[in-house]
Amino acid sequence: MRITYSVKGNAAKRVFDRNVELVRIGSDSSNDVVLVNPYVSQRHAVISRNNGHWEITNIGQNEIVIATQRLLCGERALLPVSESIEIFPYILQIETKGVSIDSGLIDERLSNVILTVHSELLNRMRELLDIDCNKLSRQQLQQIEEDIQEIARLNGFLDSSESDVLMYAAALSVQSSLLSKVIEDTVGTSSSIKSTDRRWAEMVTASPELETELIARACAIDQRIDPQATSDISKKIGKIDRGFWTAWKIEREAKQLSPQSPFIQYAAHRYLKKQIKDILFGYGPLEDLLSMPTITEIMVVSRDKIYVEKQGLLEQSGRRFVSDEVTETIIDRIVSRVGRRIDKSQPLVDARLLDGSRVNAIIPPIAVKGPCLTIRKFPTKKVTVEDLIRWGAITPTVAEFLEAAVIIGKNILVSGGTGTGKTTMLNCLSDFIPDKERIVTVEDTAELRLQKEHVVTLETKLANVEGRGEYSIRDLVKNSLRMRPDRIVVGECRGAEALDMLQAMNTGHDGSMTTIHANTSEDVIERLEVLVQMAADLPSESIHRQIASAIDLVVQLKRCRDGSRRISQITEFVGYDPDQKRIKTKDLFLLNGDNRDAKLCPTGALPTFMEELLEQNPPLLKLDTFYR
Repeated sequence: MRITYSVKGNAAKRVFDRNVELVRIGSDSSNDVVLVNPYVSQRHAVISRNNGHWEITNIGQNEIVIATQRLLCGERALLPVSESIEIFPYILQIETKGVSIDSGLIDERLSNVILTVHSELLNRMRELLDIDCNKLSRQQLQQIEEDIQEIARLNGFLDSSESDVLMYAAALSVQSSLLSKVIEDTVGTSSSIKSTDRRWAEMVTASPELETELIARACAIDQRIDPQATSDISKKIGKIDRGFWTAWKIEREAKQLSPQSPFIQYAAHRYLKKQIKDILFGYGPLEDLLSMPTITEIMVVSRDKIYVEKQGLLEQSGRRFVSDEVTETIIDRIVSRVGRRIDKSQPLVDARLLDGSRVNAIIPPIAVKGPCLTIRKFPTKKVTVEDLIRWGAITPTVAEFLEAAVIIGKNILVSGGTGTGKTTMLNCLSDFIPDKERIVTVEDTAELRLQKEHVVTLETKLANVEGRGEYSIRDLVKNSLRMRPDRIVVGECRGAEALDMLQAMNTGHDGSMTTIHANTSEDVIERLEVLVQMAADLPSESIHRQIASAIDLVVQLKRCRDGSRRISQITEFVGYDPDQKRIKTKDLFLLNGDNRDAKLCPTGALPTFMEELLEQNPPLLKLDTFYR
């Protein structure tokens, strides 16, 4: 890759020219392209290879301008063929080698092939719409696959003019095989949200010889990329994403694979069959995304824009639905399998899937630009405090302090914005609760995984079609007080239940925990005041006294610019000051930055319950914890 760059208005240019698959751009000297200026972040952008094309990702504070497109932090875009890129005050011109940056056009053409074949297949076999996918016979599957191949051939899929699309589909088939192998070898087969019986996913018309060659090609590329050099699944998949297309080009040339090769034609048709069967019986282009352990959230903005969240950053998935009608069909399939419905009379639905993943779907007329879908995937592996320490979200010192606070029964509120990891943190803190205690959990959707013997799990219930039978968080919190709990753990306070939670914390249920949406520990007070007033018209002073009496610690979370989720602040609510008419707070730990190098440091202030920690036999915490 060759990058020329200069300051606007200055003719002097510098050049970066190196055969690499990842280029880091920023003001810090550790970057590949160093742009020294106060307006440029230490790490401002990353250029990388993805699905056969080059992309640029903004991870800096200021925007990146590409022609008329403006990229904000966390956003990605394809590199343009001829347009310059502005990272103020620098102008960059980029020339890529080896892989076409126009593969987005090939993607579009391949999607059109899938749409055409899918439409004609339904015209041939209208009964497919009424077939239970789990009752398909082998003969029916074979007929479907043979029809897909025949329709594709009749529509020119094998024509010389479509050779680049054919080669691209074959490459995607090899890449899919490689990713499936790596995921299965590393984490095994996970249920995801997929149905347990997926007999339709079997490739009935598979050729044993060519399937063996497909595996051989995937293994050869595996060795060229060497993703097994790391044991971390995220890093393995990242290496495949960055290195696949270069390795595929080398493998293709070494084996002299052309569009006329039997293997290429087989692999391309195999990819086509899989995509169409996924649409007919599965979750369409979401099938592969759902099985990817590195993806934490899937967001369908429109039929041709599907975003995913990886390691805290949003990026385009490169997948698309072939039409809005197919998108609505897939959404209906997802929610109907968990007993919910969505239609024009009820165009919005929230659902929890079989594996715990949370789904929100909206269709027209509410969704003006077409159906939208958001899936927050449920982690297949429970996150532990050790994981958080390894990821840098928390330090061992802070983990020791929070463990001690939980053990002695301090009421803890986990605060943060959307997607900052509040539920994950609450899950980890709950692990510190002594085994002998009785715990009642209350959640909208059961996401907590408490590895304790004495746990009662309560979950809200929506009203039925007659408008009856609804049980809200507030109903369940009230009921939990009658269940003789030692501790109450509420997944999230976002309504009138905040008053009941505060009263529970003030009436002998020490060590209770919950989460709340707030940007800072100080904002928690105002947020709780608003929520309590949804339940009762109480004066602010009375509410603040209850808050000060109920909450001991606030654990504040934030999402940093680089996408990482961190504890940014741990604050103690010391009590209510009647003279100043406010809650007195004390910061015990603060994050000293906004990137991965930032450290969560003690402020030097001691908690008011320090003596209680030291009196335990043996002491739960050392005094120097707050001075390290």
